This record gives sequence, structure tokens and C-alpha cells, in this order.
Amino acid sequence: MRSPLLTAIIICIIVGMAGGLVVTMVVPASLIINILLGALYGLLFALLTVPRAISPGSGLLWGLGYGFILWLAIPGGILPVLMGGMPAMGMLDTARAHFADLVAYTLGFGTPLGLALGAWGGLRPYPGQQRFSLPRAIVVGGLAGMVGGWAFGKWMAQVNFFPLIAGLVNSDSMMVGMTLHFMFAVIIGASFGVLFQRDVRGYGSSMGWGTGYGLLWWFLGPLTILPIWQGHRLDWSYQRGSALFGSLVGHIIYGLIVGLIYAAVDKLWIGFFKESDPINREPEGPGSRALHSLGYGALASLVGGLLFTVVLLVIGFLPKVANIVGGSSLILGFVVNMVISALIGMSYGLLFRYEAPDFGSGVAWGLVYGLIWWFIGPLTLLPILLGG
Repeated sequence: MRSPLLTAIIICIIVGMAGGLVVTMVVPASLIINILLGALYGLLFALLTVPRAISPGSGLLWGLGYGFILWLAIPGGILPVLMGGMPAMGMLDTARAHFADLVAYTLGFGTPLGLALGAWGGLRPYPGQQRFSLPRAIVVGGLAGMVGGWAFGKWMAQVNFFPLIAGLVNSDSMMVGMTLHFMFAVIIGASFGVLFQRDVRGYGSSMGWGTGYGLLWWFLGPLTILPIWQGHRLDWSYQRGSALFGSLVGHIIYGLIVGLIYAAVDKLWIGFFKESDPINREPEGPGSRALHSLGYGALASLVGGLLFTVVLLVIGFLPKVANIVGGSSLILGFVVNMVISALIGMSYGLLFRYEAPDFGSGVAWGLVYGLIWWFIGPLTLLPILLGG
């Protein structure tokens, strides 16, 4: 009888080779090279992630992560060296030149490998894993998608994006575009529930999964499905991605809201329809847990806030931070930055108390939360607060 690891390796090699066919359409390399690269990548992916890809959702996120690492290693590292060295701006110019490779590696290698291995892992649930409920996943995810779609729709209405969506059905009506937008938002939200129901331990992990899922749908939606559906040439260039940067922020915010709302409504579902939560049982009461989480988060934020202050001081950004409360001095900017840091740190403590039980996971989730706040803060809230 075949061992589980051998089965996983065979699945990943086959899927990786098929992904090589997709990558060949974009990456300037021969079909044989990309197929061999896909087979090698599939082999390594199976060996490294079999114990972790225990559901379609976790497999998908691991696939996206390893696809990004593969892109960093080959177009971002090996190819520039073979072609005569790094360009003048180093990694930045390399990333711009090989942005199409990033999309190709994500959609051709990372996504199918992650989903395939995760789906196979989901057929072998480990002891203690919560049972999957399809009605719960669809209802809760669909509701979360509707709320996220409402938030995303605010930006889309502002930039007149709905007629472009209506073009999918040969219309230019704003109402048709809005209807399609909410339909897609509910479907994507429901698919989030189906993929990630068994991976969500709390608000933090759900927000992290949602952020990654929103990024994936930016690659899939405006960069891939929309132009193909409208009969246009597929364009994964950096210039096209830069032109759609506003849409990227919208997709990230959408995914973040979907993750947050999903976790909240899922807890209510468990409270109403389950006798107890089998995953997050703790001996402490909720009040004690909340106080500990707030305290640890605030303490960590002091260090992070001080380090970030140095960066803001060097780039001359502290006066703009002070402008949030109507001032312009460096001292006021420092105070406002520390207050914001404390609030973010305390929210991290509350949202990620289940996900960050040790130093390594705390650092990893902290990086994810920092990325989330880059989209929420400088790219969203700061322009609104400053009247931009």
C-alpha cells in the first residue's frame, strides 16, 4: 500500500508539471524547462508542507507562500546573476521586470499545488480537528463576503468601476455592475468559508487568511479573468499591475473584512448551534485572557513604536502624523505615533492570542499584521483623515 507521503509527492509532481504549461505562456523559458521546474517544485513542496497542508485553505496559503519564495529564488536571484548581475536599483528593478513571473508562479505553481495538496490532506483529518460543515461555511462566508463587498463597493463607486464590471455581460449600466459585484463578493466569501473553515482559530488567523485570499483574487480577477472574459490580451506586466494598484488595495481590504466578519459570525454560529468550541478551550475566564492579551500587546507596541519612530523621523514623516490631530511638531507626531502603536499592539494581542503562542509564530503573525496595517493606515485611513 502506498504511503501518504509518496501519494502526496506523486500528486504534487503531476500538478507542478501541469503548472509548468501555464508558466510557459509568460516566462521566457522552454516548455521542457518549465515542466521540469514544476516537477522539482512539486516534489519539494510535498516534502516540506505535507504535515501542514491539512485543509484546502492551509494548503492554498502555503502554496502562495512557497510560490513567492520560488519567484524570489529564480527571477529575483538566479536569473539576474546568470544574465550579468543585478540592475541599478537592485531588487526593486528586478521585481518590476519580473512582475509577470510573480503572477505566473502564483497562479501556475502556488495556487494549484496548494489546493491539490490541501484537498488531499483534508481527506485525512487529524485527531481533534473540527468537523467541516458546508452549510455553516456557505452561510457565514456569504454574509462576510456581502459586508466586504459593501466596503469594497464604496471605492468602486468613487472611481466609476462598476460599468467596467458590467462589461462582463456586454452592458455599461452602473446598476448591473453593482449587482455583479455583490454576486461575486458573496460567492468569493462563501468560497473563503469552504476553504478556511477548519483553519480559523480566531480573529487574527481569519484576517491573515482573508488578506492572502484577497491578494489571490486580485491576481485572478482584474489581472486575469476580466481581460480574458472581455477578449483582451492577457497583460501581467508591472505597468498593468501599477495601473490597478487601487484595485489591489480594495481587494486586500475586502479580504481583511471578510476574514474579520467571518470569524465573528462563526463564533456566533458555534455559540448558537454547538454545545462548546472544541478548539479554543482555556482554563482562564474571558476577562483574564483579554487583560493579559492587552497588556502583552501594549508592551510589545512600545518597542515597535519606538523603532518605527526612528524610521518616521529619518523620512521626515512625523509632522504628517501630527497633522492627524491638527498639529505639525515632531513631539506631537511622536506622541500620536506611540498612541497609534499602542492601540495596534493591544489589538494584535486580542486578535492573535490563539495564533501566537510562541516567539516564532508571534513574529510571523506580527509581519502579517504589519502588512495589513500598511494597507489600512497609510493607504486608506491616512488620506481620509488628512482630507485626501
